[in-house]
Amino acid sequence: MTDAPGRFYEDFQVGDVYHHPWGRTVTQADNVWFSLLTLATNPIHFDAGYAARTEFGRPLVNSCFTLSLVTGLSVADLSQNAVNLGWDQVRLPHPVFEGDTLYARSEVVEKRESRSRPGMGIVRVKTTGYNQNGVVVIEFFRTILVYKREASPRTVPAAREPAPGS
Repeated sequence: MTDAPGRFYEDFQVGDVYHHPWGRTVTQADNVWFSLLTLATNPIHFDAGYAARTEFGRPLVNSCFTLSLVTGLSVADLSQNAVNLGWDQVRLPHPVFEGDTLYARSEVVEKRESRSRPGMGIVRVKTTGYNQNGVVVIEFFRTILVYKREASPRTVPAAREPAPGS
């Protein structure tokens, strides 16, 4: 199967920049549900009265939601055929508010063959998330373990089941 979606290890080159195609508007429900589901009990995320008395004047979007959303915006370009190994150097230079629309871009900064998995390689990217005004709201490095085209579960034929009565 040669038309599998997403990029494989061979498709990445250091210096490539991907402007991820999707944007996503953060809603109040996103922020409140994420915060309460994850037991992030800081009222600045879900108590408008409390948040109004802070320097921000309104609820802040949970930063872990921001990390998850911006990572998700990058999946079609980066990790459709990969396993996440981690994030580091996460920075949040500007707050995100309910109603903001987030966009993202990523740059490939490193690439190498996996020493322990010959059918995969390791790719490191720097991803930047920004709001509808172009203001950077998050930056992070992400490391992914990416399948090579010939080793991907998408391109390796599935084992055939035996015929009935065999």
